Amino acid sequence: MTTLKINGRQVSVAGPDNAPLLWVIRDEVGLTGTKFGCGIGQCGACTVHIDGKAVRSCITPLSAVAGKSVTTIEGLDPHGTHPVQLAWIEAQAPQCGYCQSGQIMQAAALLAAKPHPTDAEIDQGMNGNLCRCMAYVRIKQAIKLAAKSKAGKTKQGAHA
Repeated sequence: MTTLKINGRQVSVAGPDNAPLLWVIRDEVGLTGTKFGCGIGQCGACTVHIDGKAVRSCITPLSAVAGKSVTTIEGLDPHGTHPVQLAWIEAQAPQCGYCQSGQIMQAAALLAAKPHPTDAEIDQGMNGNLCRCMAYVRIKQAIKLAAKSKAGKTKQGAHA
């Protein structure tokens, strides 16, 4: 048995140590917002946070997350009001939407590390998160909106 925290809830799973975290999240825990894209960590559709850091869950073995905290798209904000999620809606970032949970999770980690990223930092921070629909311009716009939104909340004394 492996015990870890997913979206703030402690769970124990009986999967093999080398089982990809992606399949544990989807099949064992039942959270299907995290998507399978390539299976080799190259597309970003499966991005989750492990102890706050963006990680590709398709290549992360269950053994690597024992005792750690995993956040999926469902846990980013229980009400869907995280600044990145709201900015995604405002910018109408998704087209087909398949890659968007991974894009949002990567963007949230980027903004946590760099609250006011430059265009170059956004490009670098989002590198490896692929979008078949080529919505990159709207994704970048959403990240900039989220950065402004987070800055506004910080100035007002709220915690983002």
